[in-house]
Amino acid sequence: MARRTKEEAEETRAHILDAAERVFYANGVSGTSLADIASAAGVTRGAIYWHFQNKVDVFQAMLDRRMLPQEELARACESEDEPDPLGNMRQLLVQLLARMQADNECRRVGEILQYKCEYNAELGDLRKRMQAFQQECDQRIARTLRNAVKRGQLPADLDCRRAAICLHAYMDGLQAHWLMNPDAYDLQAHAHAMVDALTDMLQHSKALRNPSPA
Repeated sequence: MARRTKEEAEETRAHILDAAERVFYANGVSGTSLADIASAAGVTRGAIYWHFQNKVDVFQAMLDRRMLPQEELARACESEDEPDPLGNMRQLLVQLLARMQADNECRRVGEILQYKCEYNAELGDLRKRMQAFQQECDQRIARTLRNAVKRGQLPADLDCRRAAICLHAYMDGLQAHWLMNPDAYDLQAHAHAMVDALTDMLQHSKALRNPSPA
């Protein structure tokens, strides 16, 4: 009986997050209340508070759920024991772009994050969380790049911190560009070439090199 109750609780949590995605997408994050989410999910506000502390917590859980499928591959990229960190990173980035087009839920969350999330006073904690998340992403990317340098897949003098920032901004900008006008081009069809262009930058751009010692 206890196991069934746990399963039901997980189903309710997933149902709340599904509803939150729909309402955030329709109304924007700042224009959505917990009462709106509860109504869309067909549950009480108490049921939401049983799973989440507040609206920011719901938003964070919504993002975490959509990023989970790529987490195993991301961790492999960061592992010092991984023999092909650059190849794994390329695979991960291609998957991120292809999934943005192929997965309607992933696309919806991407649009919420890019175009329907206003960092106003009410969502001050969310802005801090997103800033921390960005910094963590940059650090994880830099670890992957350092692994690729050690494996001889990238130049020995690559400025991994600067390169990580450029890579992160490139991917964010590419996704935002496509989400604004998804009918303009086939993101899946171009994903490999777009990631290869990024790899070329990492391998050949002199602006991403550490300065030579005086």
